[in-house]
Amino acid sequence: MDHREVGRYWNGNAEAWTRLARAGYDVYRDYLNTPAFLTMLPDVQGLSGIDIGCGEGHNTRLIARRGAKLVGIDIAEVFIRHAAEAERTEPLGVEYRAASAVEIPFPDEHFDFATAVMSLMDIPETGRALSEAFRVLKPGGFLQFSITHPCFDTPHRRNLRDGKGLTYAIEVGDYFRNLEGDVTEWIFGAAPEELKQALPRFRTPRFTRTVGQWMNLLIETGFVIERVEEPRPSDETVRKCPHVQDAQVVAYFLHVRARRPRADRCLNAAEAMRGRGPASG
Repeated sequence: MDHREVGRYWNGNAEAWTRLARAGYDVYRDYLNTPAFLTMLPDVQGLSGIDIGCGEGHNTRLIARRGAKLVGIDIAEVFIRHAAEAERTEPLGVEYRAASAVEIPFPDEHFDFATAVMSLMDIPETGRALSEAFRVLKPGGFLQFSITHPCFDTPHRRNLRDGKGLTYAIEVGDYFRNLEGDVTEWIFGAAPEELKQALPRFRTPRFTRTVGQWMNLLIETGFVIERVEEPRPSDETVRKCPHVQDAQVVAYFLHVRARRPRADRCLNAAEAMRGRGPASG
């Protein structure tokens, strides 16, 4: 399975996904993942950025409101249509394009930063997607992304609940077995039953990597990792939205910020490797 076939699955999910997410049923996004992502995001006022795998544009618009000049790309054309409609309704200066994360249609060293909110783990060509993000970043620019946590989004996973329905553990297994496109069917658990019955379930191909594989891909691409977070909802958040209580037990999301080194740092490192730079004494 390649990125184009994956895109066809997401295009098929996009109508129901957009309707449910905009109605407030993507509660892990709204109450946990996105707030934590924005808290971790550096100041982007006046910077140019690209949001990779922007979906229907929800997070892209939130980042744009922080003063960034943004482009949003997604391989699913239906998502892009919904995102562009939202931009026409409330202009924020965001440009949306239907494009793949492994074929970003912009020149080298074009953007100050890149974001990818819950998208990179859905791309089979993980290394190529990271290389493309690196390519379009200016030296010194950063990539910040969130993914499902590799330790707890494993091929075997079971939510263990007590008699009150509260999660007390997550049972995981087969962590080291990489899934390469196994298709799962699901829908937002917070959605009311009548909508679950009326709308098609999402069909999403899964691609799993270990934490080590993710970190090594970043390093091999040339990124310098500068921050890692594992967001956890507060007790107050759980009181507001009990659905996210299980995210207090294990980390559901992994947030990473990595930076493309500046040109002088790259040059110094290359010279040191050849024995002609500052490291040669």
